[in-house]
Amino acid sequence: MSNPQFERYLMIEEVNQTFKTKKGPFVALQNINLNIKKGEFISLIGHSGCGKSTLLNLIAGLTMPTQGRLICAGREIAGPGPSRAVVFQNHSLLPWLSCFENVYLGVERVFASAESKAQLQQRTAAAMALVGLTHAQHKMPHEVSGGMKQRVGIARALAMEPQVLLLDEPFGALDALTRANLQDELMKIMAATQSTAVMVTHDVDEAVLLSDRIVMMTNGPAAQIGEILSVELARPRDRVELANNQLYQEYRTAVIDFLYRKQGNPALQAA
Repeated sequence: MSNPQFERYLMIEEVNQTFKTKKGPFVALQNINLNIKKGEFISLIGHSGCGKSTLLNLIAGLTMPTQGRLICAGREIAGPGPSRAVVFQNHSLLPWLSCFENVYLGVERVFASAESKAQLQQRTAAAMALVGLTHAQHKMPHEVSGGMKQRVGIARALAMEPQVLLLDEPFGALDALTRANLQDELMKIMAATQSTAVMVTHDVDEAVLLSDRIVMMTNGPAAQIGEILSVELARPRDRVELANNQLYQEYRTAVIDFLYRKQGNPALQAA
C-alpha cells in the first residue's frame, strides 16, 4: 500500500504569483496545482517567460506566492532553507575557496551545531566522491572545467541532504558533450540518493531522458500547467539505447507538439 505522505511529498496548491511593475501588476503564474511524489524527478518545460524559474523559486522559498500555498514533507514553505537545495546554471562557487571548501561551507552551515569538524569533513568528502571529484577536491575553481564546477555545485547541494533538489537549467551553459556526461552522472546520483528533484529545462531530450514526469507550462503571462506527461521508461536509462526506442521518440514528439504546435513560439507570435 502506498504511503499518502510519500505520494504528496511536495504539494503546490492553487498558487498564483503576481509581481508589481511600473506598468502595473504582472501575473506570472495562475492556478498552479501539482503533487510530487517522494523520490520523483520532475522537469518543468516551456517557452521563455512561462514562469518555470518563478515556480522553482517559490518551491525554494526565495519568493512567496501571492495566493495559495506550497507544502514540503508536511510543512508549509515559508522561506528558504536547507531542506530545499538549489543548483543554478551559474555554479556560484566562491573563487577564493577550493572545491572542497566550497562544499564544506554549505555542510558547516547546516550541520555544525550537531556534528564535529571531522564529521563535517567526512560528509564533505562523501559528497565530493558521489560526484566523482575526489581527485580534484583541493583544486581552486579556476583550475577546473565548467563541467567540474557544476559537479561541485551539485555536491554542495546534495551534501546538505535536502528533501528536494532544485535544478535551474543546471547544464544550460555547458557544451553538448559535457552536458550529456553530466546528465548521465546526475541519473546515477539520483538513483543512489533516491532524492526528489524538480528541474527547469528548455531541452526536450534532457527532460525525457531524466524525468519521471514532464510538466509543460503554457505561455505567459498568467502561465498555467498545460499538460503533464508521465515518462514510463525503465531505469537505469541509457541514452544510446534510447536513441532508437519508439516510446522515447513518442514522448519526445509529445513534448515538441505541445511546445511548438499547441503553444507556438511566443516571440514569433508577438512579432
